[in-house]
Amino acid sequence: MFVEISCLKKCTVVVLLITSLLTIRCLSATTARRDSITLNESISDGQNLVSSNNSFVLGFFSPGASSNRYIGIWYNTVPNGTVVWVANRNNPVQDKSGILKFDSSGNLILVDGKGSSFTVASGVGVGDMEATILNSGNFVLRTNHSNIVWESFASPTDTWLPEMNIAVGNLLTSWKSYDDPAMGDYTFGVVNASRFIIRWSGHDFWTSASWNGDTYSLIPDLTSIDPIPVSFQCDDLTCTYTPNPIDRMTKIGLDQTGALNITQFDPNAKLWTLLWRQPASCDVSKLCGVYGVCNNNMLSVSARESVSPSLCQCPKGFAQRDTSNYRKGCTRNNTLQCNGDRFTDMPRMRLPDSDNRQKLSIVEESQCESACVNDCSCTAYAHTPSDGCSLWRGNLTNMQDEFDGSGVGTLHLRLAASEFESNSSSGHKMILLAYILPPVAFLIFCLASFIWIRIWKNKGKGKQHDHSLAMASDVMKLWETEDTCSHFTTLPFTQIKNATDNFCTENKLGEGGFGPVYKGNLPNGQDVAVKRLAANSGQGLPEFKNEILLIAKLQHRNLVGLLGCCIDGDEMVLIYEYMPNKSLDFFLFEQSRRAFLVWAMRLNIIEGIAQGLIYLHKHSRLRIIHRDLKPSNILLDSDMNPKISDFGMARIFDPKGGLANTKRVVGTYGYMAPEYAMAGIFSVKSDVFSYGVLLLEIVSGLRNAGPHGCGNSLNLLGHAWELWKEGRWHELIDKTLLGACPENMVLRCIHVGLLCVQEAAADRPSMSEVISMITNENATLPDPKQPGFLSMLLPVEADAPEGTFSLNDLSITILNGR
Repeated sequence: MFVEISCLKKCTVVVLLITSLLTIRCLSATTARRDSITLNESISDGQNLVSSNNSFVLGFFSPGASSNRYIGIWYNTVPNGTVVWVANRNNPVQDKSGILKFDSSGNLILVDGKGSSFTVASGVGVGDMEATILNSGNFVLRTNHSNIVWESFASPTDTWLPEMNIAVGNLLTSWKSYDDPAMGDYTFGVVNASRFIIRWSGHDFWTSASWNGDTYSLIPDLTSIDPIPVSFQCDDLTCTYTPNPIDRMTKIGLDQTGALNITQFDPNAKLWTLLWRQPASCDVSKLCGVYGVCNNNMLSVSARESVSPSLCQCPKGFAQRDTSNYRKGCTRNNTLQCNGDRFTDMPRMRLPDSDNRQKLSIVEESQCESACVNDCSCTAYAHTPSDGCSLWRGNLTNMQDEFDGSGVGTLHLRLAASEFESNSSSGHKMILLAYILPPVAFLIFCLASFIWIRIWKNKGKGKQHDHSLAMASDVMKLWETEDTCSHFTTLPFTQIKNATDNFCTENKLGEGGFGPVYKGNLPNGQDVAVKRLAANSGQGLPEFKNEILLIAKLQHRNLVGLLGCCIDGDEMVLIYEYMPNKSLDFFLFEQSRRAFLVWAMRLNIIEGIAQGLIYLHKHSRLRIIHRDLKPSNILLDSDMNPKISDFGMARIFDPKGGLANTKRVVGTYGYMAPEYAMAGIFSVKSDVFSYGVLLLEIVSGLRNAGPHGCGNSLNLLGHAWELWKEGRWHELIDKTLLGACPENMVLRCIHVGLLCVQEAAADRPSMSEVISMITNENATLPDPKQPGFLSMLLPVEADAPEGTFSLNDLSITILNGR
């Protein structure tokens, strides 16, 4: 009996062991990597298909800062992936409930949690059909493992991969934006298999050379690259290409700006390297839209962009139709009236299109002008020795400013008389003001005296009104005595409360040293950013007044616009133009969003900040030192163009005076120059130091201040200096970069950044020299010297406490709060 029981136990153990092994094997089979699904299978959000060679992945993803979910294909071995195809680009799933599966008819569909479906691919209802991700990155529906009935290569998005045939009518279409893969405005394709073409909203934007059988004839520029990255093969209907080397990950993409890029992945640096980019050119038809002027002088700066605000400009009397898309051209500020219209001179112009041009046999220029004046449909005229008199009617396109003076001549553009009224009537206004101002000033003096007496009698009861009155008086003086921006205005506090839903927390964009910032919407429909002074703010009336007195006079595309202000009792509010993409630190220092900042975008930000500082230091009516340059004060517009903000700490300086001194040190740890933090000495070189810190942060994605594991160094400057001396500068590059990142350009930026943060102010370059060093690849750069604050542990972006300090030549006075 005992033997029977023992045998029974042993049998039971064996059965359980076998069952366990079978279960583990089954589980392993179900969780193993797969490259396809059949009719009865599916993948849900979080599950992927991986090609058999481990090169490509198909699954769900969210691009950039978007929370929408898409089915896409990306590289499996590239850090953070690089999406090359999107199935539902115009039909995103709002949450993670999406499932990719076959329906009863053999179609591959995407279904969300609400039951809505989107057809990814149409099948034929065959029972053994499967959807497979191939080693080439092609996603196919096939029967019997071989008969392909649909493929993603025949429905590309914005990327052309090797082995993909681009046929006539089979177009790449750009993404709508960096975090929205919906169909954008640009398409790329083949025209009769003889040349490549890019179109913008149906208009020809760029065309390649013609195919003549030579593998490089379509893009001859490629022959100047060693080694030549790709070779094309075309027939009467299609084109494909082969990468060089053959095993190097290579892609051709159409980006959001309409530029065609050829990039290869560097497996050592683990970065995409830009090898060729379709160049910007003012010769592109209608590049800047109607009445837009293409500035040939900016091509060297804008060579990495297909179009930019600096490349396309509006003439006097015109404004951009859409500041987010400069190719939509310009529109008149004031309608022509025929009688009384006048002309503005535009020298160095290559004359507009000849479609609406009429040549007249008139010898004298005065007669040519009269002919245009007497024709109400005439919008411009020109008189040149070679062509004589020419008149244009209707909208003008393809206007070019030949900055070097090689243009055909001067174009005389017709404007409404009101565009000239401010200048022509200035003398009359001065005479009128001479009569009006004395009595007005007397009345203001009497009113101020009356109010002062009332306040003196009620001493201690109304200090807030004293501040309000003083500020209101300053603003009035600003309007009466200064030539400020015509769009600047004062708004009642009730209107601002309504615009922000009574400063609703849902409208809060962030908070700085001055106070919280809210998104608002004015009655005219304009979105604005509203900065409200906080009760516990370390700033107040001086910073408020400083911001108005300074920024209201500044006009530059890389400076944020101040639209107005409000003073009501203790309430002090500044109204700015709204920047939809928040500030640079929102993207730069957050892991999931930093990948959104591709190299071309970062370089545009680097150059834009530099251009803004050049304007402040050299070209503005008031020469200004910002004194608080940092990522949170760099705002980004809808095109991710940078705009310098927050001028509460800024100071006007004498360009002949050089250095200035203050006992009130303001600014932010990690961005203050050594001579300013230690001795209160500031100059334009103080901003240069801050810019250098910014530049190194943009390249590396790391903060200068605060612990972040910078090797043996206590801050980013020390880390960068250590890597530079050891020749390991490439380790400073942000590994999350998704776009092209040419190492020679990154090296130049790191080099310039180290020159900017040198300890001695005299060693630092000016901002004009900085932009020249960045944009001119042939410029020779001096060797950098040791940075300031090399071995200091800096607190994470904390404002410096205000107060006085000792000017000690032997040691630094520690700037800590008391």
